[in-house]
Amino acid sequence: MTASLSRVILRHIQRRFSQSLLFIIGVMIGVAMLVSIDIANNSAKAAFDISTDAIVGRATHEIVGGPRGFDEGIYTQLRRQIGWRDAAPLVTDFIIAENLNEQPLRVLGIDPFAEGPFRNYLTSDIELDTGNDEPNADIIALGRFLVEPNTVFIGERLATRYGLRPNDTIEVRYGDELHTLTVIGILLPDDNISQEALQSLLITDISTAQEILALEGRLTSIDLIIDADSPEGRAALEEINAFLPPSVSIKTATARTNAVGQMTEAFELNLTALSLLALVVGMFLVYNTVTFSVVQRRPIIGILRSLGVTRRQVFGLIIVESLLLSFIGSVLGLGLGIVLSRFTVEAVTQTVNDSYFTVTVTQLRITPFILLKGVSVGIGATLLATLLPAYEATTTPPTSVIRRSDLEQRTMRLVPYITLIGITAAIGGALLLTIETLLVSLIGVFALVIGQALLTVLATIILARLLQPITGGIGGLVGRMAPRSILRNISRTSIAITALMLAVSVIIGVTTMVGSFRITVQDWLSYTLQSDIFISQPNSAGDLADIPISREIIERVASVEGVESVNYVRVANVQSPDYDQLVQLNAIMSDISRGNRKLLHSVADYDTVFEQLIHGEGVLLSEVFANNRGIKWRDDLTLTLITENGPYEFPVLGIYQDFSSVQGVVLIGLENYRQKWKDDNISSLAANIEPNADLQKVADAIRNELAGTGLLVQSNRELRQAAIEIFDRTFAITGALNLLATIVAFIGILSALMALQIERRREIGIMRANGLTRAQLFRLTFWETGIMGGIAGFVAMPVGLILGIVLIYIINLRSFGWSLTLNLRAEFFLQAFAVALIAALLAGIYPAWKASTIAPVEAIRSE
Repeated sequence: MTASLSRVILRHIQRRFSQSLLFIIGVMIGVAMLVSIDIANNSAKAAFDISTDAIVGRATHEIVGGPRGFDEGIYTQLRRQIGWRDAAPLVTDFIIAENLNEQPLRVLGIDPFAEGPFRNYLTSDIELDTGNDEPNADIIALGRFLVEPNTVFIGERLATRYGLRPNDTIEVRYGDELHTLTVIGILLPDDNISQEALQSLLITDISTAQEILALEGRLTSIDLIIDADSPEGRAALEEINAFLPPSVSIKTATARTNAVGQMTEAFELNLTALSLLALVVGMFLVYNTVTFSVVQRRPIIGILRSLGVTRRQVFGLIIVESLLLSFIGSVLGLGLGIVLSRFTVEAVTQTVNDSYFTVTVTQLRITPFILLKGVSVGIGATLLATLLPAYEATTTPPTSVIRRSDLEQRTMRLVPYITLIGITAAIGGALLLTIETLLVSLIGVFALVIGQALLTVLATIILARLLQPITGGIGGLVGRMAPRSILRNISRTSIAITALMLAVSVIIGVTTMVGSFRITVQDWLSYTLQSDIFISQPNSAGDLADIPISREIIERVASVEGVESVNYVRVANVQSPDYDQLVQLNAIMSDISRGNRKLLHSVADYDTVFEQLIHGEGVLLSEVFANNRGIKWRDDLTLTLITENGPYEFPVLGIYQDFSSVQGVVLIGLENYRQKWKDDNISSLAANIEPNADLQKVADAIRNELAGTGLLVQSNRELRQAAIEIFDRTFAITGALNLLATIVAFIGILSALMALQIERRREIGIMRANGLTRAQLFRLTFWETGIMGGIAGFVAMPVGLILGIVLIYIINLRSFGWSLTLNLRAEFFLQAFAVALIAALLAGIYPAWKASTIAPVEAIRSE
C-alpha cells in the first residue's frame, strides 16, 4: 500500500477518533471475555494437574482399593513375594485445617525410605528450613519425622500464606475428630511448579496419616514405576494383577486425571461458548462501524477511484485500517482479560470446588497460546465482519460511490437474500442439534442464533412500518418521522438493532435456562429433603463428600430431647471395571424423601423398588450418572462395582432424578453396602423431631450437644437455602458475561446513532431551518432509539425463548445429564425487554445532545 493511502487511514482514525474508539472497545471486550475464561479454565486445570502430580510424582501405575483402602500387608507382600522394589505406599485424603481459615488441605502419608524414585520432597534436592542453625538440622528433622507422631512438613507458600514457622502447630479436623500437628520443617524448592504443588499438602509419616484418617493398618494406594512397553514390565503387571486380592486393582497413574478432565470438559466448553457471545455481538458492531466508515468516506473513495486508485487498493485500505484497529483492540483486550481473569478464576474455582474436586488456585496460568488465540480470534472476527463493507466499497463505479443513498438502496435489495441466508443458517443449526455431540451441538446453537439474527433485518422493516401510525398518533410529527428515519438508514440501524437483539435474546435464553434450573432444583429439594434437621461436614462437596463421622454421633443426636428418629447415610467412592471415574455411592438406611423421589424408570412401583433397594436387591442410578455414561434404561440393566470380595454385578432397579452431584450417584441400601465393602462409617445424619417439638430448640440442642465436633447442624430450611446459594454462585459468572455482551450491544447502538447524526448533518440543518426546534430534534432522536430498542427487545423474545428451550432440553442435557422442566415467567421477558429499551435510550442521550447543538447554517454550508 502506498504512503498516500496509509496517510488516508491514519488521518481518518485521527479525525474520527471517537468512532475508532468505539470500534476498539467492541473488539476489546469480546477478546477480554474469551481470554479471561480461558485463563480461568487453564488456571484451575493447571492447579489440579500440579496438585495431582505432587501426589503421583514419577509413578506410572497405582494400586487402589475401596472406600477404606486396603490392608497394608499387600505392600509388604509386593516387595517380598513379588520382589518389586519400585513401589511406595501412600495414605492420603483431605482434611480441614481449623486454624488456617478452615482451608481444605491434603494429608500425604509417605514412607521416606521408599520415596526416592517417586517424589523428591525429602531429599537433598530441596532445601529444608527447620528453624535450627545446627549443621545436622535436616537430619534431626527427618529423625523427628520418623519417630515423633503428628509431625509434618509443609511447603513455603503455605507457610508464608498463614505465617507458619517450624514448631508451630496446625489444628486439623477429619470428620468430627480434631488433631494437632507440629510443623517440623518448611520445604523450600527452587522451581515454581514444586512450590505450587506443595502449597496444599501436609506431608506426614504413614503412621501419622493412618491415625488422622482413621485408617490404621490400611493404605489408600501403592505407587509403582513399571515400563508397560517392555516385556519385563508387561510380565510384572500380569504377576502383580494375579497376586492382588479381588477388591484391589492396578490402574495407570493418569487414569484419575483423565477422568477428572472428562468431568470438567463440558463445564469449560460451555463457559468458552458463552464468552464468544460478546465477540459475536462485537462483530455486528465492527460491521456497523466499518460500513459507516465506508459511507462516511464515499466522496473521498469516489475521488480516489477517479484519480486511478484500483479496487484492490481501496479494498486493502479498508482491510488494513480494520486490522490495525482490531490489533489495538485485541491487545487491549488481552490486558483487560487478564484483569477480569482475577475475578473469573475465583468464580470458576468456586464452582469446581463445589461440584467436582478440591483445588486451590493461587496463580494465574497465562500461556502464549491463550494470548495468541485471543489476538487471532479478535483479528479474525474483525476481518470476517469487515469483508462485506470493504467489498461493497470496491464494487461500484466512481460516480456511484459518491451517491449517499446507494448503500440504502442496495441494502433493501439484499434483504431477501439476507433473509434466505438467515433461514438456511437457522435450519442448518437445527439439524446440527440432532447430532448428539456437545461441540457440534454448540456450533448448532451458534448457527441457529446467527440465522435468527439475520432475520432481524426483515423484522425491523416490518415492525418499523407497522409502528408508523402508532408512534405518529402518540408523538405527532416527530413520532411519524422516527420509524421512517430508521427505514431510510436501514443499513446501519438494522445492524445495531441486531446486535442489541442478539445480546438481549441470550439474556432471555440463559435467564430462562437458569430460572428453570433453579425452580427445578427448588422443587427437587422440597420433595427430597423431608427430614427436619441435617448433620454433616461443613465442607461436603467434591473430594470432601466421603469424609466419615464417628458412629457415636448417632447416639449423641438420638439422645437429644425432642429427636424422634435418626437416619444416616454413608457416601463412598468405589471402583468400577467399566469406568475410569470413581463411582459415588450414597448408602441409605431408609428413604429420607418419604416416597417423594421422582423415578424416571423402574422395574416396579415406587414402594416396591425402595423396599428392594433397602433389602439389598439392587441399586438405583441417578439420571446424571446414567446420562453421562451413556447408560440406556432396560429392565435387565446391571452395574458392576468392585467390592471387598471383587467385582459384583448389581441389578439396577431404576433411574431417578437427582441434582446432588454433577458426576452422578448410585443409591444403595446401607446394609447392602456394609456387607459388600466392610465399611461401618457414616457421612451424614438426618434427624426427625417429635410432632410437638420446637424445631429451632431441638436444632440448638443438637448444636450444643455436638459443640467441638466441627459438624454443621442445619434445619431443613437452612439446608435448602444453602443449596440454592451454591446454585446461584455457580451461575453468577453467566450474569457477568451477559452484562458484558449487553455493553457491547450498547456501544453498537451508540455507534449507529453517532453515524446517523454525522451523516444526517445536512438533513438536520434543513429541518432546523424549516422550524424544527432543538427540543423536537431531541425527542426525535429518543423516539428513534426507543423504537430501535423496542424492536430489538420484541424480536429477542421469541429468539431468546427458542434459545432457552435448546439450552434446557439439548445443551444442558448433553453437557451435564440433567433433565429440567421449562418454567416460563413473564419477568424473564419483561426484564430483558426493559434492558433493550433502557440501553437504547441511554445510548441516545449523547447523540441527541450533539444533534441539538448543530447550527442550521453551518450544517447546510458544510455540504
